Amino acid sequence: MARLTKNQKLAQSKIEAGKAYTLQQAAALVKDITTTKFDASVDLNVRLGVDPRKANQMVRGIATLPHGTGKTVRVLALVTPDKEEEAKAAGADYVGLDDYIAKIEGGWTDIDIIITMPSVMAKVGKLGRVLGPRNLMPNPKSGTVTTEVGKAVSDVKGGKIDFKVDKTGIIHTSIGKASFPADKIYENALEVIQTISKLKPSAAKGTYFKSIFISSTMSPGIQIETKTIAGI
Repeated sequence: MARLTKNQKLAQSKIEAGKAYTLQQAAALVKDITTTKFDASVDLNVRLGVDPRKANQMVRGIATLPHGTGKTVRVLALVTPDKEEEAKAAGADYVGLDDYIAKIEGGWTDIDIIITMPSVMAKVGKLGRVLGPRNLMPNPKSGTVTTEVGKAVSDVKGGKIDFKVDKTGIIHTSIGKASFPADKIYENALEVIQTISKLKPSAAKGTYFKSIFISSTMSPGIQIETKTIAGI
């Protein structure tokens, strides 16, 4: 077992064993226990009482973080020529179609999000083998396949994220940076949690929120007391 560093021991000493914190307390504490020299990401891990193997219990959604993710999101817009200026004006980093499809087929994936249109999905669909494993494949459910290209690009640049439950029943998503003030971390986390609450499948029985943890890159997880969160 790897030995804990001095900073890791210090971080763990600040978390009371077995205690579940309010979301406000956790948002402040995650900043206090972050010791990385870089601006660490703040992540939310939500374990749900669903069986994701069943289609009627799959939880997937979109949330717009009030304060953004703190990350520079590299957006590729795969669009027809008549939509290129709209995508560029909205802030897309790369805009085109056939040339970028060829580039991706050659192994290029130096992007975070791909926005495209229903009319070109036949071409984009052929990239599934490359994009699928990297979670880059556009999907209408996440708003990345749309005729409103400009809006989709600006939404993503402005802090829109999509998430889905994994095969173990956990949603894992980034909600900001450790440099954010605690109130902004709290408000971003609350937005995601309340969105997940609204997406509860009717087929899901029993406790929906099994556990919620907040952490930063390389920090211990802080458990949140779900009963203290408004709107869930």
